[in-house]
Amino acid sequence: MSSIASQFVRRGKKIVAIGRNYSEHIKELGNTRPKEPFFFLKPTTSYVSSGGNIELPRGILATMKLGLVIGKGGRDISPEAAESHIAGYEEVKKKGLPWSAVKGFDTFTPIGEFIPKSTILDPHDLRLLLKINGITKQNGTTADMIFRIPRLIEHVSSIMTLEEGDLVLTGTPSGVGPVAPGDKVECTLADSNGKILDAINFTAVARCCGILYTPTRSITICTRPLL
Repeated sequence: MSSIASQFVRRGKKIVAIGRNYSEHIKELGNTRPKEPFFFLKPTTSYVSSGGNIELPRGILATMKLGLVIGKGGRDISPEAAESHIAGYEEVKKKGLPWSAVKGFDTFTPIGEFIPKSTILDPHDLRLLLKINGITKQNGTTADMIFRIPRLIEHVSSIMTLEEGDLVLTGTPSGVGPVAPGDKVECTLADSNGKILDAINFTAVARCCGILYTPTRSITICTRPLL
């Protein structure tokens, strides 16, 4: 793996977040199933490492999604070539408009430890688990993605060049839960045999200043398996 991909938090240029990529999540929010992938952008200043604090405006929801780190840049990438452009994987959340503003707060993209590619045998067979204060809010599998990773890379790269170190977030399974200051948030990623590949923990704290949002807004919570 190149140094840029493995250090994407410091050197990556953009975060591309896919919306509405799990059917049950679409149903719980009363949204329309998309005919093709769509996405919004998040700033890289939203990263925060495991063990840190998530700074909350009011009315925040927490969810997880698998994402991926681009290891080789490209434009108009075919589904067949998509895997060769991947350097890693991850998870996150969405809801509320305008998405780029709502998802773009500092600390709204928490991340975990680096996971070697050899550990991820099948990125479409991973378990995503999110708990708030020990209570399970999400327990989903990447097997339920509507659009799989090669299709996502094809679609995004047909619109904009994907560069080394970019992060692509692939959608969230069903289950959303409010997060309040003082809450403890735990995210885990496991393989099909139940082996934990990554576990990250965060504490929610009140944001002391800046814009306040209504309870229709949401946060991105992210654990990262990287290839």
